[in-house]
Amino acid sequence: MKVSANGLEIEIEEHGRPDDPPLLLIMGFSGQLSLWPDEFVEELVGRGFRVIRYDNRDIGLSQKFDGVRAPHPIWQLLVKRVIKNRRMAPYTLEDMAADAVGVLDALAIEKAHILGVSMGGMISQIVAADYPERVLSLMPVMTSTNAPGLPGPDKQVRKILFQAARNRPETEEEAVAAGMRFFTAIGSPGGEERRAEIEELIRKNVARSFYPEGASRQMAAIIDTGDLRPWARRVRADTMVVHGVADPLILPPCGADVADHIAGARFELIEGMGHDLPQALHGRLADLVAGHSLAR
Repeated sequence: MKVSANGLEIEIEEHGRPDDPPLLLIMGFSGQLSLWPDEFVEELVGRGFRVIRYDNRDIGLSQKFDGVRAPHPIWQLLVKRVIKNRRMAPYTLEDMAADAVGVLDALAIEKAHILGVSMGGMISQIVAADYPERVLSLMPVMTSTNAPGLPGPDKQVRKILFQAARNRPETEEEAVAAGMRFFTAIGSPGGEERRAEIEELIRKNVARSFYPEGASRQMAAIIDTGDLRPWARRVRADTMVVHGVADPLILPPCGADVADHIAGARFELIEGMGHDLPQALHGRLADLVAGHSLAR
């Protein structure tokens, strides 16, 4: 269903009992709410959460910014190195954090546990820093502070990223093929069984919504927001940062940097986990969430 959040129409889904502790899931760059695997959501519900997942602005079934141009990412990065405070993006991660809080407002939720992955983990840091009264606990996963000097993606992933930037898919089949190249490169290891799992998830997402235009504006938001350490230092919520040992997109030192800059944060490294939520780890990840959040 759609709700009005921060002045936008945002698509949300709720799962679980309405009187259970609320857990807000914030998805990453260009990812729809359906990129949260249904099986993982069920695991979280089974551990006693009221789970809310939603499409970020400009993706899925939420409101789009049609016709609003984003700067080329390389040009934007070059300019931001010289004029750090210049705003070049149509919106920033701060605006997207306000969307997340707007979802809570729309559902009359005073406070929630916050779980964000990748770009969603970046947004979650801002939510916890700027809206501390709305956060019961924080769990940023496979994410970063984007601080200067942190390691970037490995060589093969960088190559795929540059190819994706140059060749935006024009059809759904092209989108599935591009998604397979990207997610098999960044995802958790597991051979052909994992490949089938990834393809099923990608096809489900592409069939739900095919809107590649939003990705450029979301990337511009990440670049414009820049270094998140100033937000991380202001987080006071109980925090557990989770990262995959095998993540080739956002490397483990980036997750460690998040934990290093949040007072009292716990850092959990997961063997066999790349930059996704593999079915084999759903139970363990759900246990981590419950153990961290429901103990508060």
